[in-house]
Amino acid sequence: MSHGSLDQPLTLVVLGVLFLAGLAADELGRRTRLPRVTLLLACGVVAGGAGFDLIPDAVTQWYGFLSATALTMVAFLLGGALTRDNLASHGHAILSVSAAVVLATLAVVSGAVWLAGVPFEIALIIGAVATATDPAAVQDAIRQASAKGGFVDTLRGIVAIDDAWGLIVFALAVVMARAIGGGGMELGMLREAGWELGGAVVLGVLIGWPAAKLTGRVRPGEPLRIEALGVVFVTAGLAKWLDVSFLLCGMVVGMVIVNRARHHESAFHEIEDIQWPFLVLFFILAGASLDAGALMQLGGIGIAYVVSRIAGRIIGGWAGGLVGGVTTTQRPLFGVAMLPQAGVTVGMALVAAQEFPEHGDTILTLAIATTVIFEAIGPLATYWALRREGKN
Repeated sequence: MSHGSLDQPLTLVVLGVLFLAGLAADELGRRTRLPRVTLLLACGVVAGGAGFDLIPDAVTQWYGFLSATALTMVAFLLGGALTRDNLASHGHAILSVSAAVVLATLAVVSGAVWLAGVPFEIALIIGAVATATDPAAVQDAIRQASAKGGFVDTLRGIVAIDDAWGLIVFALAVVMARAIGGGGMELGMLREAGWELGGAVVLGVLIGWPAAKLTGRVRPGEPLRIEALGVVFVTAGLAKWLDVSFLLCGMVVGMVIVNRARHHESAFHEIEDIQWPFLVLFFILAGASLDAGALMQLGGIGIAYVVSRIAGRIIGGWAGGLVGGVTTTQRPLFGVAMLPQAGVTVGMALVAAQEFPEHGDTILTLAIATTVIFEAIGPLATYWALRREGKN
């Protein structure tokens, strides 16, 4: 038997084991109240290169595909939280908290890593990278906690647009860092940033508008599973092909559908049902792709990043809540609930490493290593914040 003929059976067996690991994590999470995301990432770290290196390359190569698919599904659901009613009730709080958290994180993290010895222009980039939240982890913590109410509605809305603010800040930070570093202001970078963001919004409307009118007609009430999958894959594929943000595009599609599809009773019920198997593989492979020991090589810079990101999130959540008219009990909880970090953070770091190759190793190692930490403690913090608010 050739080596190639062994790959397919091995890949199928590994995928089966990973799905069963997801089931075990789900059950353990229910019994212990540990976030499933943290458990899945831990499985990935143990099974991946940082652990026993049990996952073959044929499976790890699926990570890019799974991340685009899973995160587009999450973006759909978060966009679905931006209904007219939710925006009317919590719109001011959503905008003020999300903007304040991003700006506070940028300022506090940039300052901290600069004081730790990083050149100012690179500290600015690292601060911008730190602004991204992992929407999948936050969304799953909400589902696992069975949390409902105004705090949850506001949190969903904040996370839905948080990465949009983060991408804008990151694009501007790259332009500023290049200018500070002697490269001068480049219109090309601004055009690329405008295309990634503006193109995502336009594409989202172009997909969402007809989808709102056409889906849910075959069987009245809600889209069929095949319709939901079709829209998700078309959105993710076109966004990747056109090089625009698939997260922002998916969010816009979800927002358009939920507000325009009057004939839908539940526009995203099928996506909620099918997203978990994709998320299982995504989180396990995310854990497998990370180097949990990389943070030790960074010393004070890594510690400064972790501590300052936590501080920036809490300060921003409190300040944004104050401006947005949020209750005093909820203000400190928003920043805590937004600690998870993954996906977009690593993507930003990859772009930054290409733009500043002489500092690429520092930026990438910091982003990847701290993602391990924040994906371990972040879902726990989100879950705690949700439970804490539920008791108020």
